[in-house]
Parts: sequence; structure tokens; C-alpha cells
Amino acid sequence: IQKLCDRVASSTLLDDRRDAVRALKSLSKKYRLEVGIQAMEHLIHVLQTDRSDSEIIGYALDTLYNVISNDLEEEEQEENLPKQVDDLGSQFTEIFIKQQENVTLLLTLVEEFDFHVRWPGVKLLTSLLKQQGPQVQQIILVSPMGVSRLMDLLADSREVIRNDGVLLLQQLTKSNAAIQKIVAFENAFERLLDIITEEGNSDGGIVVEDCLLLLQNLLKNNNSNQNFFKEGSYIQRMKPWFEVGDDNCGWSAQKVTNLHLMLQLVRVLVSPTNPPGATSSCQKAMFHCGLLQQLCTILMATGVPADILTETINTVSEVIRGCQINQDYFASVNAPSNPPRPAIVVLLMSMVNERQPFVLRCAVLYCFQCFLYKNQKGQGEIVSTLLPSTIDATGNSVSAGQLLCGGLFSTDSLSNWCAAVALAHALQENATLKEQLLRVQLATSIGNPPVSLLQQCTNILSQGSKVQTRVGLLMLLCTWLSNCSIAVTHFLHNPANIPFLTGQIAENLGEEEQLVQGLCALLLGISIYYNDNSLENYRKEKLKQLIEKRIGRENFVEKLGFISKHELYSRAAQKPQPSFSSPDHMMFDHEFTKLVKELEGVISKAIYKSSEEDKKEEEVKKTLEQHDNIVTHYKKVIREQDQELEELKQRINTLTSQNEQLQATVTQQVSQIQQHKDQYNLLKVQLGKDTQHHNSHSDTFQMNGIQMEEVSKWKEELEEWKNKHELLQAQLREKDSVIERMKSSQLEMGTSEQSSQTSKPGGLEHNNELQKELEALRSQIQLQSAEICKLQMENQKLQVTNVTVDAVLGDSSATAANNSELEGRLQQEIKELKNEVKTLSEEKESLKQHLDSSSSTVAILQDEKSKLQQEVAESKKEQDDLLVLLADQDQKLSALKIKLKDLGVPVEDEDDIESGDQGDEDEDGDEEEQD
Repeated sequence: IQKLCDRVASSTLLDDRRDAVRALKSLSKKYRLEVGIQAMEHLIHVLQTDRSDSEIIGYALDTLYNVISNDLEEEEQEENLPKQVDDLGSQFTEIFIKQQENVTLLLTLVEEFDFHVRWPGVKLLTSLLKQQGPQVQQIILVSPMGVSRLMDLLADSREVIRNDGVLLLQQLTKSNAAIQKIVAFENAFERLLDIITEEGNSDGGIVVEDCLLLLQNLLKNNNSNQNFFKEGSYIQRMKPWFEVGDDNCGWSAQKVTNLHLMLQLVRVLVSPTNPPGATSSCQKAMFHCGLLQQLCTILMATGVPADILTETINTVSEVIRGCQINQDYFASVNAPSNPPRPAIVVLLMSMVNERQPFVLRCAVLYCFQCFLYKNQKGQGEIVSTLLPSTIDATGNSVSAGQLLCGGLFSTDSLSNWCAAVALAHALQENATLKEQLLRVQLATSIGNPPVSLLQQCTNILSQGSKVQTRVGLLMLLCTWLSNCSIAVTHFLHNPANIPFLTGQIAENLGEEEQLVQGLCALLLGISIYYNDNSLENYRKEKLKQLIEKRIGRENFVEKLGFISKHELYSRAAQKPQPSFSSPDHMMFDHEFTKLVKELEGVISKAIYKSSEEDKKEEEVKKTLEQHDNIVTHYKKVIREQDQELEELKQRINTLTSQNEQLQATVTQQVSQIQQHKDQYNLLKVQLGKDTQHHNSHSDTFQMNGIQMEEVSKWKEELEEWKNKHELLQAQLREKDSVIERMKSSQLEMGTSEQSSQTSKPGGLEHNNELQKELEALRSQIQLQSAEICKLQMENQKLQVTNVTVDAVLGDSSATAANNSELEGRLQQEIKELKNEVKTLSEEKESLKQHLDSSSSTVAILQDEKSKLQQEVAESKKEQDDLLVLLADQDQKLSALKIKLKDLGVPVEDEDDIESGDQGDEDEDGDEEEQD
């Protein structure tokens, strides 16, 4: 080993150093001490200097792991080699971590992705944490990003490294809240739950177990992480863990272990030691996500292994403890039997069955206690099954009350104790049920009259049964009688009870009986402290005298102190769950230890008080009670009056404010109506102007001769005139042609006349006729030419008119376009006006409704005002009546004074003057009244 160490230290070639480190690794298992002492420094130097070569780094890390780890001791023992010192690994670890840089270097090497470096680095760091956990935790905590670097191991794709990373984090998070928080906030919950899901939940292998152990480390006693787990909705992801099939036979040992850890993880979140608010929120989350329902399914399933069933009962107990919604659900759960029975009844049957395993019976008792914890409704349901009116006479079904009574009077002392404690929890902090339980009657045997449950308990107590049975019954009686004077009276009414208790306390018995003596002293003390002195023979003073004579005060207080000094009492006071190593140790209940703490001091004080002090105290109490009652009564009256005054004031204030608001609303609405009216009138005027403007346009159109009908008429006339003109032109052309023909014929006729004057004797006459015809034609031509001129004039006029008409028609088309646009605008404005009118009418209707409601409110106010005025008038009338009575009295007084004067009795002058004045005034008043 020395030569190898020298080679590691002095060799310049990397291969030589690597071979030397490899040789040291092979020797490190067998010669752990020698290698550790001689080679550790050299190996650390290799880690620092040869980081470039992953192979030598891997060998060095493996060698250090073999030296530091204690995992190989078992193998050495098997080979009969001398046992190494137990703290050898711890000493080597101390040497390694003395230089904090070594741990920091190791964290850096763990970051390397190379498998041959990362895996041995993880194993070495885990071993260091096992040997010197707190010191290594502190170094990693102060190292920059130390915890974050280790969290990356969970994301490694190589399962070996990931699984060893989980083991490393287990050691890292042990008992260190700061590291637990960092790991949780580095998304550990998400990654671990993913691994559990990937591995198959409860059916997974040892990896699931390791993940669950790590989750327990992170959550146990860490309120911050528990809250983070709940807020991150991780509780919902726990539900699939508990989905078990119908065939529950043949569970593997690993599955049982996994499920056990899963149930413990649920209990960590709802542990009674957690802050109440955090526990309550987790309980509600478990109900809403269906986790509680899933647990109840396992509870009622068949074939579930006994230890899993026991742990499930304990888990359900803590999930429902003090949570009303969960307790109500649990009360509704039925077992899959025929006919179905409530789960509570089935569990109680197991509790009072002596053949069931002890741990299972303890778990059922705890479940019953948690079901009744702060659950007055559940307590009432249990006690009601014992009352005569609710017992099932047919006997078809067994109730919880019947099972508890059966267990209470069973021959099995453990059943007696469990039933007594369960019944005591049904009465815890519930005075009403303590009184109701006094009504319970039991039929002991055929032919004998029934006895009360209280009487039967004291009977069994006096029969000298087992210590466990008597302790259970005494705890039940102490719980029952505490803070219940009626129950104390019933207890004292049996003349055998007090002699039995004093006899038990006075005897000097062995250590086993000391506990019973202490509980008897507590019960007797409760009978004195809560005694209302209703029984003459068992008044407080007489019972104290009896203790003084039979036992002695000091002896009584000493016996009372036996309870709290007992070892089993201290164990029971630690936590609510009953956890006993054997049935013989099952003596005290957690809730009962609270009662003892509360009563031990006050009972000791009460025993030492004298009768005079008691009387004074009672008198003071009575006086204080009376005073308190009077004060309470007056406070109540004053409170009621104050409330009435406040209500009336508030009513007046509200009515006045309503009235003011309504008046303001009315004023506002009136002003709004006026504004709307003004707007409406303005719009109406504007609408009138627009229509007038439109009419002026049409008037202008008419003034210019632009009525559309007239224009069309003019066109028609123009066409007619044109046709006439053409006809006249044609006629004129015909006439011109006729005239031309006549002229030519006239010339011909002239020449022929000269030649034939001599030849034709009748030619002259013919010529005259032609002359006449010619003259006629000329005159006709002149007329026609005049007519033609006239027609030409008219034609010119018509052409001028045609031009003007065309111009006007052009203007009329433009005006028509403008007119259509104006008509569109007018229609739109009319629509808007109609809408505004509609809205105004709607507002008017709403204003009317407001006015109606305000007027009704005003009417109510006026009614109230009239009532008040009436009351004022009545009060004035009463005052007037009083004044009249006073006036009558004054008259009588004045008359009596006058009589006294007449009789010679001296009367003061002032009185005379005053009486005279008053008499005058009264007489004047009477005269006025007569008038």
C-alpha cells in the first residue's frame, strides 16, 4: 500500500498513477484501515489534479467509498475477519470533511455526466452523509447551488444514478428543515410523484419505497412544505395510489411496504400535531379529491392484509378527526354486507371481539375516538342508539350502543376498557348527553327489574374485577360526572357508592391497585366539586368530613397524585393515538389525561376548604350569580332598547334619506322632463322650418312656371303648334304653286286675248269672269299672307317659349335631385324625432312610476307624520288635563286657606298673595271656560 501511494504521489505518467489507484481500490475492501490512513490524502490530490481523466477519478472515488462506507462490515463478519471499529467510517469521514473544499470538489464531480465519475461520486457523498450527516449538510447548504446540483440527479436518464440520487437526497434531508424547503422548492414533489407513477404506484419496486421515504422526510414536521404540497394540488395525485382491485389475495411484501408508506404519508399531512388550520385544509382537500372515499373502500374491502387494514383505519381516523364534513361522510359509509351495515358498527364489532389482533382493536378505538372528536352530532347519534325510544325491538340489527354496552359488560377486560373509553368519548364536553345517558336502563336478567347504566357500572366496579376493567369504568364515570351536577346527584343517590370509594382509597394496597385508588379519589373529588348539595346526607361539607375521618386530607391528595405520576399516564398524554406495546399497558386515554390535569388542582383546593369558606364561597357565588343575573337582565333590557332605538333611528334616517333622495329625484326628473319638452319643442320648430323651407322650394318652382303637369301640357301644346305650323307651311306652299300657275295662265290668257279679240265675240265675258276670280284669289292670298305672318310671329314666340321651357326643365331636374336629397334628410330627421319621442315617452312612463313610488312613500311618511301629530296632540291634551287638575287643586288650596283665616289660623301673606293671585287667575280661567 505504501509503494502504491508513492507511485500515486510521484509518478509523472498518468497511466502509472491510474494503475496505482486501481490497485489501491482492489485493496481498499480488505485493508480498509491501512488504505484509509495512508492513501486518503493522495486520493484527494488525484481528484484535484487529474480531473481530465475520468477513469482515474472513478477509481479514486470508488476507493474513498470503500474506505468510508460501513456497508461492507457484514461481509467481513461472514468471513470471520476481525470486526472493524464501528466508528471507523465516521473517523475517515471526519478527516475527509475537515477541509470543506473536499465536499465542494465532490459536488463539482457529481455534476459530471460521465457515468464512471457521477455514480461513485453520488455513492461517496451518500456515505459521507450517513456518517456525519449534520456537518456535511451544513457544508452543502453554504455551498453555492449545492442542493440544486444534487436535485439534477433526479432528472438523470440512467436509472441507477437516479435511484442512488433519491437515496442521497434521503440522507441529505434528514432533520434539516432548511434543506427540506430548498429541495421542495426545487420541484422535488413533481419529480418524485412522476417517478412513483412511472414505477407503477403501489405495485412498483424498491424505488417507489425510496421515493416515499424521501417524501416523508420532506413533509414530516415541516409546515411550510406541507402547505406547498397542498397548494400545489399534489394531494389529488395521491388518490391513484390506493386504487386496489377486487382480488386482494397474494400481495407481495414490497407492495405491502409501499402501501404502508403511502398511508403514513397521508397521516403526515393530517397529523394531530400539525397546526389545526393546515390539518383542516388537508382534510377537506382529501375529501373533495376522493382520497377519503378511496381509503374507505380499502377499509371495507376483503382480502386486505391485516397490517395494511390496521394502518388504513389509523389513516382514516386522522383524516376525519375534527373535520365535520369528513365525519358526516364516514357516518354514511356502509359495509358491503347483506343487509348493509354502517362501517362504524362493523368496526365496533371488531373492537369488542377478543379474537381480533390487539393492534387492530386499538386502531378501531382510535377511529371511533376521532369520529366523535368535536362532533356533537355524531355523539348524539351514538347515545341515541342506547336510549329506550330508539332501540330496535325486533333485534334484526345491532346498533353501536348495543355493541358498546356488550363490550362494557363482557368477560374480556380489554373489551371492557375499550368500550368504556369509547362511551366516555361519546360524552366528552357534552352536558346534554350526560343527562340523557342517565335514562338508559339495562335488563340484567329475566325476572329482575332493569337497572340504570350508571348503577350497573358501579355494581361491576364494586365486584372486584380486573384492574384494566376497573380503570376503564372509573375513567367513564369521572368523564360522565364531571361538570354535570345531575349525574353527581344520581351517583350519590346510591348509598353504596361513597362507602366503596372511601374504602378503596383508605386501604394500603400494592402498586397495581394504586392506580385504582387514585382514580377512586378523583371520582370522589368530582362528587364533591360538582355537588349541588341537593342530597342532605351527601352535602359537600359532610363528604369532606368523611374524607377527614376515614382517609385524611393529606392521604387523599397523595392518592390523587398517583394518577399523574404513573408512567402509563405520561405515555398516554403525549399523543391522541392509543399506542401500547401490550394489552396490559392499556390503562389511560389521551383525552382523560387532559381531564385529570384540569381537575387535580381544583379538587385538592376544594378538599382543604373549611365549611365556613365553602359557605362564604357559596354565598359569594350565589350573590355573584344573582348580581350577574340582574346585571345580565338589565344588560339584556338595555341592549334590546338600544337595538330598538338604533333600529328606529336607522329607520328614521333611511326614511329621511329616502325622502330626500325621492324629492331630489322628483326635482331632477321634473327638470329632465322640462328639458325634454324644450328639446321636443325645438325639434318641432326645426321640423316646421324644414317643411316650410321645402314648401318655399316648391313655391319657387311654381313661381318659375315649373309645375310638372303644366310643363307637360306646354310640351303637348308646343307639339300641336309645330304640327299646325307644318300644316300651314304645306298649305302656303300649295297656295304659292296655285298663284304661280295662275300667273302663268294669266300671261297666256293675255296673248291669246289679243289674237282672238277679233275671232271670238264671247271672249270678253269670259275675261271678266277670270278677272273676278283673280281678284278673289288675290284677296285670299293677302289674307293667307297676313295669316302666315301671324303664324310666323306665333312660331317665333313659341320658339322663345320652348327655349325658356327647356332651361326651366334643366333647372327643374337639378331642383328635383336636391328635392329628393332633402326629402331623404327630412325622412331621417323624422325617424330620429320619432325615436326621441318614443324614448321621451318611455322616460315619461318611468318618471311616472318613480313619481308614483315617491308619492306612495310620501303618503307613508305623511301617515307616520299624522300619527306622530296625533300622539303629540294626545300628549298636549293630557298636559291640558293635568293643568286643569292643578288649577282645581289651587282653588281648593285657596279655599282652605280662606277657611283657616276665618277660623283664626295665621297664614303667611305671600301664600295669601300667591293664592289670591292664583285664585284670580283660576277664576278668570273658569269664567273664560264658561264663556
